[in-house]
Amino acid sequence: MIRINLLPHRAEKRRIRQLQFFGMAGASFLLGLIVVGAGHLVMSNRISYQESRNTYLKEQTAILDKQIAEIQVLRKEVDALRARKAVVDDLQETRLDVVHLLDQMLKILPEGVYLRSLRQGADNKITIIGFTQSNARVSTLMGSIDQSPWLEKSELIEIHAAGGENGRSSEFTLTFFLTKSKGSDDVAKKQGGGE
Repeated sequence: MIRINLLPHRAEKRRIRQLQFFGMAGASFLLGLIVVGAGHLVMSNRISYQESRNTYLKEQTAILDKQIAEIQVLRKEVDALRARKAVVDDLQETRLDVVHLLDQMLKILPEGVYLRSLRQGADNKITIIGFTQSNARVSTLMGSIDQSPWLEKSELIEIHAAGGENGRSSEFTLTFFLTKSKGSDDVAKKQGGGE
């Protein structure tokens, strides 16, 4: 038997092709949604992971900043303690200087010379102001200063006549330096050790 198709076959083929096209378009759309969703999920996970790392780094940075501030405070305290120690060491080294100065002044001060003031300045520079009955006694005092193991570099700043009891006295200003003699370290150690 011969079969004759009287149905509109072209319309049927067109409808099948349209169904295939819409099926492929829907499948492509779903596949695109799945890819975009997966990409969004991966990126969201990466962003949240990076944000958690950033938060951790900020916390650790804050902890380190606190520690750095504490270290700076400790350094300032250490520097202050070192400065105090240096002052104490300096005082320890120079504590006998005044004793030596007064001892030497008693030994070398000639008769007829009277001191009005004695001041110690920077670098152990001593300035004395006094009265004398004659200028020769000031020269004797300067020679004694230069021969002393604890005193050196005497220099007469000024001398002028001043009215005294008998009208014959002179006022003078003299400077010299307090120094350590060659054996003074040993003497100071012995005296310091005996205390």
